[in-house]
This record gives sequence, C-alpha cells and structure tokens, in this order.
Amino acid sequence: MTVGNFSECLLNDSNSALGVSNTFISSNINSSLGGSISSSSSSTSIVSQCIEDILDKAEPIVLNTLPSTITMPVSDSILPSIKSSTTTFTPTTPLIQSNTSNNAISHNNNSVHSLGQLKKMKSTLKKGRNHAGAKYLASQYTSMKRFQEYVGISLCLPLIVYNFISFILHFDINKWYVIIFAAVIGILTADLISGIVHWAADSYGSVEMFLVGKNLLRNFREHHIDPTAITRHDFVETNGDNLTAIVPILGYLAYKFSNSDNEEIISQYNWHLYLFFIAVFLSLTNQFHKWSHTYFGLPRYITILQDLHIILPRIHHRVHHVTPHDTYFCITTGWLNYPLDLINFWQRLENTVYMLTGSKPRMDDMKWALKTE
Repeated sequence: MTVGNFSECLLNDSNSALGVSNTFISSNINSSLGGSISSSSSSTSIVSQCIEDILDKAEPIVLNTLPSTITMPVSDSILPSIKSSTTTFTPTTPLIQSNTSNNAISHNNNSVHSLGQLKKMKSTLKKGRNHAGAKYLASQYTSMKRFQEYVGISLCLPLIVYNFISFILHFDINKWYVIIFAAVIGILTADLISGIVHWAADSYGSVEMFLVGKNLLRNFREHHIDPTAITRHDFVETNGDNLTAIVPILGYLAYKFSNSDNEEIISQYNWHLYLFFIAVFLSLTNQFHKWSHTYFGLPRYITILQDLHIILPRIHHRVHHVTPHDTYFCITTGWLNYPLDLINFWQRLENTVYMLTGSKPRMDDMKWALKTE
C-alpha cells in the first residue's frame, strides 16, 4: 500500500470532520513514514502513531472557519456532502445558537461556548497526549481503580454466561420473533442510556468531586483533550467500568432464574430478555466507542459493522468531537443521535438543568481543555 493511497484513505475517513487539508495529511505522512506502508504487525504501531500525531496537530474547524454560527452534519447520510478538500460543512443544526429566553442558556459572547472563548483556546486544544491536562488526568489512573475494574469484570463475565445459558434452556422456538423484538428495543434503550450517561458526565461535575470525580469523570475529561487515549487502553481499562455497572442487572436475572419455577420464568421471559440485551450492549458500549477512534488495524468484520451502522461508526462519532462537544452523545450504536438532535433533546435538557440549578454545561470540560501546566 503506497503512501499516496494511504493518504487518500485517511482523507476519506477523517478529513471531513476535522478540517484537515489534503496537503497537511499527505505531507505529514510522507515526512513521518517516508515510503510505503506495509500491513505487517511491526509497522502497525508506527502507522497508528503517525495518524494519531497528525490528528493531534489538526485544529478543530470551529476555531477558524465559521464567522458566527457553528454548523454540523446530523447524520451519516449528510456526511458525504462534506468536501474533503475544504473545511465546509453542510449547514444543518447549529451547535451554538442564540436564545433570547430568560429561562434558557444564553450562548452569547460572554458564554463559555462563544466563538471568542473558543478562539482563545486555539493554542491549547487538540494537543493529544502532549496536552498538560491529558498528561495529568492519565496519571490519575490508580492501582485501586484497576483493582475495582478487575473485580467488576470477574463478577460480570460469569453472570453473562450463566444468564445466556438460562435463556437458551427456556427458549421457545415458536416465539423466535421475541428475540428480534427484545434485541432491537434493548439496543435502543442501551443507546439512550449511554447517551444520557455520556451527556451528564461530559457536561456536569468535576474531577475533584468525591468518589466519582477521579473514578468516572476523569475519563471523560481526558477523552476530549486526548481522544485517541482510549485506543491505548487495554481490555480492562476500556471495559471495566461498563462491566461493573451492569452487575446489578445480571445479578437480578441470575437470582430470578435460580429461584423461580419454570412457569414464572416463562411468564417473565420477554421482560428478562429485554433487560439482558440492555446489559449486554451496555457492556459493549465502550469497546464500540474505542473502535470508533481506531483508525488503523481493525478487523474487517468490525469495519463492516461500522459501515452498516450496526455499531458506532467512526465518522458518525466524530461529529461529537467537534468543539464544544454538545451533541451526538449516544455511543452504543449511535442510532438515536439523529432523532435526538432533530428535536434539540440535549439543548432542552441543558436548559432545564440551568433553570433548576443555574449550572452551565461543560464548565469543567473547558477548564481542562485550557490547562497549560
């Protein structure tokens, strides 16, 4: 595979949403690799690092391309209309909107989301692993946190196996359609839950908060200033929290299977199957998320699932990583991102929180993005 072909492939996949010019990527790949790219495992890490460095250098298009209103595509069907040789987005839903209501969050020049503020952040945003905030946040991953993840995984995986076998043993072939229905509704529910948790963790709280700060919110703050850090996490760090979180659901299902007679199990089968699909897809959410940030070396079957939008696609999720990170929060499959964006779901939710508490979203997120030492 030549450098030219690889440059073209990368442009098609990432240039649109990041605002990276053809010349910028091509020159960086040529200077970094200086020749052909092989598919051997020894070159994989080099190429991945090269891509990561290029994307880290790329400036977010919101900082220097649009004069007053940031706009963005809201679905994959719109994304192909973005020109790869420019940083022009198809106008659709505004990311920053003026709101004259006294009870709504105002996005004016004094707001933390204003273009004036964002331009001041130009020198510190998108620095990847070299960002001062990213370095500090990464250093806060402790041995105790690692132990908690091991415990959660050790409890979760046996419960998944036990419940899966129990569902098979009590399955009625004449009700095969139940699996399809439960799967679709379960996936949609998992996608919504992932979006709500993602939105809440991105938008509110701080790393200094007791218990949840460094154990949960730290990951979200690090991810916005070093999006590819997740690709360097192993299975435990990537999936430990999600697998721990679903233990109560799986424990409940295992208890019901163990302490119910056959008639009761059959009567609650559909409801329990729905819960099981929610748990399973929540457990996979951060793995899907990690793959959406992986630009090289994914198995072909994973990229096919992404292309078919069965799991979270890479270009789809990149919409969320356009500053100020205030949309497309669902990261299990991303199926609900477009309809939720269409009804301004997240903005309405933030307005409600503001009316009730006076809290503005993503204040702590911006603090870490501005950290320089």
